[in-house]
Amino acid sequence: MSTYIYAITSADHPLRLKGIKGVGDPAGELRALGTQALSAVVSDAPAGLRAKRRDLVAHQDVLERLLADGAVLPMRFGLVAPDDEQVLTALDDQRDAYLERLKELEGCLEFNLKASRDEDDLLREIIAESEEARQLNEFTRENPDARNQKIALGELLSREIQHRNSVQAQHIVDRLASLTVRQHAAEQQDSNFLNVSFLVRRENMELFSRAVREEAERRGPAYSLSLHGPLPPYSFV
Repeated sequence: MSTYIYAITSADHPLRLKGIKGVGDPAGELRALGTQALSAVVSDAPAGLRAKRRDLVAHQDVLERLLADGAVLPMRFGLVAPDDEQVLTALDDQRDAYLERLKELEGCLEFNLKASRDEDDLLREIIAESEEARQLNEFTRENPDARNQKIALGELLSREIQHRNSVQAQHIVDRLASLTVRQHAAEQQDSNFLNVSFLVRRENMELFSRAVREEAERRGPAYSLSLHGPLPPYSFV
């Protein structure tokens, strides 16, 4: 039977899994596969596994219980190995890399920060500060059939938006970096100009959250900063 993998831990990590069930219906029984240095928390993989709320919650519950007792390499939902032997082989083959990453993650959790800005506010800023943009904007308003100028204005605005968003994203990361261990930039989504995960030590979590709130207040209502966490450190595995 194939093996569903929840997380990898050090061999001496507490495995307080009593009362916690795995994915599937009926819920899978959790067990540990161990080598001398590492353990993998697994269960039998159910047939036809899909991302149902019940199973997502079960996966998260296992990770939260493990994270309460120390560093964990969390696996994303749905990771399945052909069998237990393949899991044990991977633990041996990747022993040094897994141990190094566990050491790095000790005492840390992940926070994800997304930031967006009101588009009209940004466009007003560009028009106010760019003479070229202002002239093109006025010309196309007075000459609605001026196709070339409209294209030029659109290209200019696109470049300015990308540049200004990039600058502001870096400013935010720089202001928060001193309270974090590492950062991992993810793909921007929807209207967000920033989508970044931070690895934060447990003792700095409140300071970090407060710094994000202060940054949002400093920037005002045109900006929206959305912080999620603490989370399992998926982005740093």
